[in-house]
Amino acid sequence: MEYFAEPVPPAGVPLICDASSDFVSRPIDVSKYAMLYAGAQKNAGPAGVVVCIIRDDMLEKVPANLPNLLDYKALAEENSLLNTPPCWSIYIVGLVLKWAKGLGGLEGIAKRNQTKAGLVYKAIDESGGFYKGHAKSDRSVMNVPFRLPNEQLEEQFASEAKKRDMIRLKGHRSVGGMRASLYNALPVEAAQELVKFMKEFQQKNG
Repeated sequence: MEYFAEPVPPAGVPLICDASSDFVSRPIDVSKYAMLYAGAQKNAGPAGVVVCIIRDDMLEKVPANLPNLLDYKALAEENSLLNTPPCWSIYIVGLVLKWAKGLGGLEGIAKRNQTKAGLVYKAIDESGGFYKGHAKSDRSVMNVPFRLPNEQLEEQFASEAKKRDMIRLKGHRSVGGMRASLYNALPVEAAQELVKFMKEFQQKNG
């Protein structure tokens, strides 16, 4: 699932978001959040970088005597340079952001991602139940999980997909089945190839 509208917290309660999966995948109104946290490894760069956008008033609420690694106020005061940062990883994040800007910024990236997800969801919805999605609303644009009629077919699907250079389609351990990850780096053509394979697989095994 992916929520496309923010919940409205009670008065005085800060809204905090872990945006790791969809960070840099679409425009987000950052002003609604007291803090937005995102691991870069999904869409913005390699593992080891975290982007944190936090309001100044939240920094004033940081408890005293925290280790520096957990102290956002100390990190902010030192421009995230309390210790040696992962320079290469941060450099790659910068390249990714330039790449995204060249595709039309967040609006352009969002359109591209919606196209990919739309292709896969359409294949699921038009399969007559051969493929079954999990979420009916608030469907994730980044990850599309689905099941086949039985686990044997799911194993066969993953095996045959791998032979066509479509890897890591096995589903998340908590839900099983299949999962197509459509993060920013995946081109539209890859989603088109997956849909082509899904249709062929259904024709042979449906």
